[in-house]
Amino acid sequence: MSYRTRLTLLVLLDSIIVSTAIFVASWIVYPFTNVLSTDAITISAIALLLFHHLFAFLYKLYNKVWAYASVGELVAIVQAITLSIIAAGIVQFLVNDFSIYRRALIVTWMLHIILIGGSRFMWRIFRDRYIADTKNQKRTLIVGAGSAGAMIARQLKNEHNSELLPVAFVDDDLSKQRMQVYNLPVLGKVKDIANVVEAEKIEHIVIAIPSLKNGKLEKIVVECNKTNAKVQMIPKIEDLMTGKVSVSHLKNVEVEDLLGREPVELDINAISEYVTGSTVMVTGAGGSIGSEICRQLMRFTPKKIVLVGHGEFSIYSIDMELRNTYGDTETEILPVIGDVQDRERIFNIVEKHQPAIIYHAAAHKHVPLMEYNPHEAVKNNIIGTKNVAEAADTFGVSTFVMVSTDKAVNPTNVMGATKRVAEMVVQDMAQRSKTKFVAVRFGNVLGSRGSVIPLFKKQIERGGPVTVTDPEMTRYFMTIPEASRLVVQAGTLAKGGEIFVLDMGEPVKIVDLARNLIKLSGYTEDEIPIEFSGIRPGEKMYEELLGEDEVHPDAVYEKIYVGRTVEVDRKLLVDLIDGFDGYAAGELKDALMRIVYMERTLMAVRG
Repeated sequence: MSYRTRLTLLVLLDSIIVSTAIFVASWIVYPFTNVLSTDAITISAIALLLFHHLFAFLYKLYNKVWAYASVGELVAIVQAITLSIIAAGIVQFLVNDFSIYRRALIVTWMLHIILIGGSRFMWRIFRDRYIADTKNQKRTLIVGAGSAGAMIARQLKNEHNSELLPVAFVDDDLSKQRMQVYNLPVLGKVKDIANVVEAEKIEHIVIAIPSLKNGKLEKIVVECNKTNAKVQMIPKIEDLMTGKVSVSHLKNVEVEDLLGREPVELDINAISEYVTGSTVMVTGAGGSIGSEICRQLMRFTPKKIVLVGHGEFSIYSIDMELRNTYGDTETEILPVIGDVQDRERIFNIVEKHQPAIIYHAAAHKHVPLMEYNPHEAVKNNIIGTKNVAEAADTFGVSTFVMVSTDKAVNPTNVMGATKRVAEMVVQDMAQRSKTKFVAVRFGNVLGSRGSVIPLFKKQIERGGPVTVTDPEMTRYFMTIPEASRLVVQAGTLAKGGEIFVLDMGEPVKIVDLARNLIKLSGYTEDEIPIEFSGIRPGEKMYEELLGEDEVHPDAVYEKIYVGRTVEVDRKLLVDLIDGFDGYAAGELKDALMRIVYMERTLMAVRG
């Protein structure tokens, strides 16, 4: 129906109601007398007609979509009708010897609200009951009958083309049991989800609690997993508050959500003082951690951010993303292609841009690959770190923050050993430089390139099996944004020589991670089996964040601890770096291990 046709029909309908209502009202109020003259009734009807259309246009009653009418539209109707009745009463007062037929006008007012309001809301009722096609909609259970749940229910009921049909709520709040929200019953608590799904033939579950505390989401998902219904959730409270998404943006429950922890409150003032207006350089800026560090830094408006990386496409991608997201800021974004192994290139970059802070995130991190390519691990992780660190010292960089790993603790593989030696390089530089050199150590980050979750997802997409090395293997996990935020925060705490360790929470069994991912992808273990492939070269069954002789029990900031610093034997480092190319692969790994464990022996003797 065109806008003009719709407007004409509504105006005509209102005209009939308004014109006849005053006559009906006069008969109801004065059924056997002629208190109102024909002229008075006619003048009142004309006045009502004119003023009604005037206020109807002012309150946009002819522009509203009445199929979705609610309390707001009813209020607009009442206001428009009330003002038109008052205006008609004034006309009566002026033309009828200063008399107003109050009872007739009150009855007219009531008739207008009933007839005009009813005509509008009848269309919504008709649409909901007879036009809306619920045959192809999925019966949906909403977990959480709070404001977010109510908003989801209302939106789903009002969306003409929605795939979801809200049927009921569950909520642990005792005061909401057996109550109704938008005519939908609250049928139980979270523990009753399986029973409600079976009784109501539920096909879809929406978790509508944006402020879920740590661990609560996992309990809800466990109950949902007892059913065959698809599970989605509304975004997290932090995403809603920052305006990234709205409540209506439903998302699949990810493993990252189940492992999510309480968000860390950053010391905004300290970071602003440290970053705002400064030139910052990030190596490995196109990688998972490096790119997220760049995103976090852009919130604090540095004067310039230098994106250094070896991969052309990855640097292009983060450069475009930052320009699109933060294009209206004063920060100068500079993409720079450079390899940390190229000492001359790194020195030129640092000399040209004179950064005040360097975040060194460039590294080779894949454990089995580095077992097969130890020379490349040494060149990138050790020599690359040495090149960037010495450039920082030479050109007076204020703070150098190296991103390290939990695999540097008691390393059993080449990757972990090279990262520990890189930490030693940084600690050695801290002893003889005005630059504050620190390392930040943390475990696995969810969703990073080469991490286990993308691998599991690909295996699930191929129909399985999902391969897990050992049923007892555990790892620490943290989200990329949280790890990057803490790395930025750790930079503000640097005094020089520290190894900061991020609190990773409780370790997680990899097999539990795989099971959750299979279920969240809509499959069972019968459909997507799990196979155990055995521990790969260089892998450890368990990871550590601090060695026993490194532990310093007090946190220097929420979720940030600092390990004890020790004197580094510089001659061992120099001998390894100068002569590594002459070693065979196996010999090089042995040489790395000798340095690491000789250092640990010194720590034990001195400590």
